[in-house]
Amino acid sequence: MDFRVLGAVAVVVEHARPLPLGSAKRRSLLAMLLLRPNAAVAVERLTEALWGEEPPRHSRTVLQGHVSRLRALFAEHGAPAHGVELVTQGQAYALRLPEALLDAHRFEALLRTARQQREPARTAAALREALALWQGPALTGTLRNPPLETAAHTLDELRLTTVEELAAAHGRLGEHGAAAAVLRAEAVANPLREPLVAALMLALGRAGRQSDALDWFHRTRRLLADQLGVDPGAVLADAYTTLLRADARRPASAPVAAGPRGARRAPEPASAGPDPCPAAPQLLPCRPRGFTGRQSELAALDRATAGTPAPIAMVTGSAGVGKTALAVHWAHRHREDFPDGRLFADLHGYSPIPARDTTAVLREFLLALGVPTGRMPGSAEALGARYRELTSGRRMLVLLDNARDAEQIRHLLPGGEDCVTLVTSRSRLAELVASDAARPVAVAGLPTAQSTALLAAVLGSEAVEAEPEAAARLAGLCDGLPLALRVAAARLATRPHHGLAAFAGELADEHTRLDLLNIGNTGVAAALGLTVQHLPEPARRMFHRLGPHTGATLDICTAAALAGCPPGQAAGALDQLAAAQLVVEVGPHSYVLHDLVRLYARSLSPGHDPEGLLRLLDHWLHTLHAADAAAEPGSEPCCELPPGARPAAAIRTFTGRTSALAWFSAERDTLRGAVEAAVAAALHDRAWRLVLLQWPLIVWQVRDGWVPLLEQGLASAELDGDVRAQSRVRALLGWVLAEEGRPEEALVQLECAPGLAALAGDTAGEAIARINLAVALMRRGERERPRELLLGALALAERAGATETVSLAHQHLTQHLLSIGSPAAAVGHAARGLALAAPPLAAPRRVALRTLYGEALAATGREDEAVRQLGDAIREARAHAYEEGESAARAVLATLTGR
Repeated sequence: MDFRVLGAVAVVVEHARPLPLGSAKRRSLLAMLLLRPNAAVAVERLTEALWGEEPPRHSRTVLQGHVSRLRALFAEHGAPAHGVELVTQGQAYALRLPEALLDAHRFEALLRTARQQREPARTAAALREALALWQGPALTGTLRNPPLETAAHTLDELRLTTVEELAAAHGRLGEHGAAAAVLRAEAVANPLREPLVAALMLALGRAGRQSDALDWFHRTRRLLADQLGVDPGAVLADAYTTLLRADARRPASAPVAAGPRGARRAPEPASAGPDPCPAAPQLLPCRPRGFTGRQSELAALDRATAGTPAPIAMVTGSAGVGKTALAVHWAHRHREDFPDGRLFADLHGYSPIPARDTTAVLREFLLALGVPTGRMPGSAEALGARYRELTSGRRMLVLLDNARDAEQIRHLLPGGEDCVTLVTSRSRLAELVASDAARPVAVAGLPTAQSTALLAAVLGSEAVEAEPEAAARLAGLCDGLPLALRVAAARLATRPHHGLAAFAGELADEHTRLDLLNIGNTGVAAALGLTVQHLPEPARRMFHRLGPHTGATLDICTAAALAGCPPGQAAGALDQLAAAQLVVEVGPHSYVLHDLVRLYARSLSPGHDPEGLLRLLDHWLHTLHAADAAAEPGSEPCCELPPGARPAAAIRTFTGRTSALAWFSAERDTLRGAVEAAVAAALHDRAWRLVLLQWPLIVWQVRDGWVPLLEQGLASAELDGDVRAQSRVRALLGWVLAEEGRPEEALVQLECAPGLAALAGDTAGEAIARINLAVALMRRGERERPRELLLGALALAERAGATETVSLAHQHLTQHLLSIGSPAAAVGHAARGLALAAPPLAAPRRVALRTLYGEALAATGREDEAVRQLGDAIREARAHAYEEGESAARAVLATLTGR
């Protein structure tokens, strides 16, 4: 058994299974006992922790009940075997247990061990092990009464002290970047803890990140003023002074610049006085670890920064795609190209803290360039002029990270023609392209091979090589986003007993994927949230409505349906979302919405926007009707819209059969997701229609795995109680099963379909059901019943005025009569079917009928007519790119002519 108070109060047994402790009061009782293990805790003390100063009249009875339930729970899970016992001692209770079972005891023991070590490496190892025991704020899940609040505060303070000691150990090892990383998370959570922020500032400064260090000072100074009305204390002010003195003490040198073609020249003297010229400032963050791939993007950056004076390259992409890592990696790779230094500033354009003030960034750049604090210009204009003057004639890199808009950047552009500016942003910054000839370099998700290489860099190549398919699946579920991949790898690294396949299985659940890809304040949801926070209002409103969408592709008509707005308004909002890299424009009025972005949009609407889902489903139904009419012109609709269907704001238009079938194929996964969403919302009247209306593609690609979808459609039709729908779906499902070579299963469905159609009064549907059943029986070699069924279908279709079905009945009668040796009768049916199959009926029907007609004519000795019909069939099939029909007609012609 494992007792925990460093985070949520819990008792964990085998297989990391927590016991069901029950209410907050019972957890609070257990916490009070665990805070003093093996010691008696008075009933009065426990009562105060559970009820405060005014306990109810029967508090002692309630307390005894909680104790009894804990005893029973512990006994049920083998507590005595672990030496655990909850005992009564007079007017007190005691929890006896080996203290090694308590995480707080193990934490304090490791802390003592660390403080006894003389080697910093061993100290750091013990402290890391101690901190790994923490799962969150101490005593989470307990009541907030004074005894528990005081104890939780004491434990949390001890943890913060341990963090500071770990950072100090890293500092003694010279690992200043690691020290900063340890301190940063705590400084974010405790922004007014001045010693913690001061330690972080000094660690950042020693890691060569003076800009970040100074930013933390100014940020904390503002918070102290706004929230407490005080100035920074001595420890914070001293750290700031130390950083400034470190800048001022940099050795002077006379920098030499290289021109665009490599010619070396001395810089022109500055006109503002004898400020020292420092050695080349190096403010870049450390080279990113585990960086992999991106060869094409690196090459694009090489091109974007070459050949023009003072080039500006913009690295743009969505949240978490790795823009900063790419830019910093490129900057380190080109260190030798910038002998006069490299400046860096995080502008916090998309950040939980306010965006950087341009004036503050200019001051830090001037400090790095050797301007003493006492000689710093006073106004923003003077700061900018001095900055441009000092960078003129130099060969420097200025990396401006996380910019929100062009205005943040313009005042930070250097003055030298040999300087390169590199900008990263989640915005496309089109204004900077127009005004300053900036060259964009788009960054998308990593391809599968590079994604798995990134996983290998974090987890080790052995783990990825052991499960290559799972690694590829994991990469796909992370959308190739480096941030998501790193979080996934971090989770796997801390759960070594979980393999990649098991974790990929967890990620496959859309309901928990975003939670699994977040650790603390780091993760996909946090990054996307910052992007959404800075959107213009129309785009933010649109993004909140995208949650019900079930696919990756998104057009203006679908967006208008989701948002319940006119198409023009949807187009403007989508353009703003594309500018913020939340959707990717892939064609005119066509966008891609990646899975993680869609899941985040869904998380913003906890109720999943039922009205938005209805608008979306009804939009798909309107669009499917239009696609059916284009794919099978002249065919009768297989179903009507459901009662109360929402009108469509706009639906896409289809130019003909080819464009409609292409749309069906492209949207197949989206429509399947729409069916699943309809079923989950118990909208079965929509679900079966969404299935049935896909019949043109099902017929066209009949052996392409349609059975599960059709079975879902049948289940929804039965739940909806629509007999007509059940007949239509069974007829289509039976035909697909027959085409897949599953005749017994097919006949189960097909034998039911005609009777259900008759019961529903669906004459046209009964005709189709009879035809499909006849075709299945023909394949089994039956001779009499198929003819009876087909003649009955023909009569029903003629009575219903269903021309397309009449033509279909003639086609299959022709085929059946040829198979039983009645070519003369077959000729008549083929001729009548062909006469009815004139446009607008689709070409495949005419091609099939002409081919059968030619075969029947040949069988009756009318070979010349047969050759003409087959030639016409070949030409029409070729004109409509109907390769299967052309092949069938050519095969018959070859048999006839011997060629």
